[in-house]
Amino acid sequence: MPANLSPEYKKAEQAFRAARDEAERLACLKDMLRTIPKHKGTEHLQADIKSRIKQLTEELAGPRKGATRTGPVHSVRREGAAQIALLGPPNAGKSSLHVRLTGSRADIGPYPHTTHAPMPGMLAYEDIHFQLIDLPPISADFFEPWFVNALQPADAAMLVVDISDPDCTDHVVTILERLEERKITLSERWPAAGQPAPDADDAGDELALDPFRINLPTLLVANKIDRNPDPEDIRVLKELTGVSFPAQAVSTESSQGLDALGRFLFTQLKVVRVYTKAPGKPAEMDRPFTLRTGASVLDVARLVHKDFAGSLRYARAWGGKVFDGQQVGPEHEVVDGDIVELHMR
Repeated sequence: MPANLSPEYKKAEQAFRAARDEAERLACLKDMLRTIPKHKGTEHLQADIKSRIKQLTEELAGPRKGATRTGPVHSVRREGAAQIALLGPPNAGKSSLHVRLTGSRADIGPYPHTTHAPMPGMLAYEDIHFQLIDLPPISADFFEPWFVNALQPADAAMLVVDISDPDCTDHVVTILERLEERKITLSERWPAAGQPAPDADDAGDELALDPFRINLPTLLVANKIDRNPDPEDIRVLKELTGVSFPAQAVSTESSQGLDALGRFLFTQLKVVRVYTKAPGKPAEMDRPFTLRTGASVLDVARLVHKDFAGSLRYARAWGGKVFDGQQVGPEHEVVDGDIVELHMR
């Protein structure tokens, strides 16, 4: 039976996908349950929503009296230009990569499972930052049950593998299978390639009825290239596993390839930096707001303050596609490097 989802439900679902933390996601789930059409065609989805509401409610409430918590809330609020999840098998060097890129204090050891909970850190690129989340390893016999929650806010993933490990191919296949079991798909499609990850609005009924499927643009990070410098190994790995992720060879020991990661994320995620200024004052050139290609002045206003969007009259803009100080409307598309001066009612 067709779901015939209402505009109100679709709006709540979009808000769920964009939510930044578990409290916001719980509120959106309740809106989804309230607005979803109640008929046989949505029974499965209703049950899934109720199950997730129960799970998030319990996590946010903490332990019952006399009980011990199973762990912290395993979702990190998205910060910076984008949130990137670091995935990989045991001993692939995820935590070492996280430390080298962000300066974090992630545990590093020559033994598996040194990472037990999400570890956030910020990767600096020019005047912005990407949030990298180091996550526990994935293997045939180890998969944290809270991984779905941890990946919900992520914009993309880095699949980190030890390219010198003879079992590297098996590890990749296992990770893809374990994630797919939980409706998590690692995709080769990045926005800059003109192929954004599938969206419920254009992927057909199956995905439209499954708002909890997670599709993450993925970069294959071939670590420890200093131990096995044959560039053919990456091609062979991709051929044997059937993946077509873009790939970057790196070494946390020699720093080879590390500088390219920030540039890749900036370009492939189509990040746009917009600087703001107050009338009669210079622009704040050290604090850009970050959006994506196609964003508008109205989107900038929402980032400056959630209440600004409703009272925005117009803006003045400086940049490559306008003359200095040109008056533009709320729907004017911004480009990287624009300066915007917001004028309110």
